[in-house]
Amino acid sequence: MFTLNCNGKLLLINNPLVMGIVNVTPDSFYAGSRFTGEKDIMLQVEKMIKEGVDIVDIGGQSTRPRADHLTSAEELKRIIDPLYSVHKTFPELIISVDTFYAQVAKESVAAGAGMINDISGGNFDAEMLPTVAALSVPYVCMHMKGKPQTMQQSPEYENVTKEVLDFFIERMDSCKKAGIHDILVDPGFGFGKNRGHNFELLKNLGVFKMLEKPVMVGLSRKSTIYKTLGVTAE
Repeated sequence: MFTLNCNGKLLLINNPLVMGIVNVTPDSFYAGSRFTGEKDIMLQVEKMIKEGVDIVDIGGQSTRPRADHLTSAEELKRIIDPLYSVHKTFPELIISVDTFYAQVAKESVAAGAGMINDISGGNFDAEMLPTVAALSVPYVCMHMKGKPQTMQQSPEYENVTKEVLDFFIERMDSCKKAGIHDILVDPGFGFGKNRGHNFELLKNLGVFKMLEKPVMVGLSRKSTIYKTLGVTAE
């Protein structure tokens, strides 16, 4: 069992938990997860809570393949008001913020977020790890090969499971040296990986137990599922 301190709220992980995704973006890959109006955002969060989610993750930047990066100021402008409103309306809800910017992390926690979810594993902003350490919130460290603009251009691995595991061993050491105590690992399905890599990681998911950290898995509506089944993300 893991106990995480999420900005004053304790999160106990002894069974699989569910994270709901709210993308405050006009261009995330799945239209059904995009919300821009405050009323729609609040209704969606309320619906997710009724359906039993444990954490709601709010993101203001699309990280789909070939997506352009927003600046930290642009990202904050998208998320800070919805984040504050969600926290005010649902004060007991644990809110995660999907960002690779230290400044966004800092202002999001001040507005009520209790977890930082970083697709770059601290590699896009040198201030991210020390900032999260100072904020004393859990940190989701994800593996991604390349950047969203290039990550799906023929990604190659000799052994994808070993390379992702080695990445986490190195990043966990960096997180601990920075002063982060609560770390979650995310293998990054679909981030610089083809369908074969994704299925191999899924098959070998148990390997990551040796890290003795919670493992977050994001597969919902990913192309690995819908292209394999010959359907759409919807």
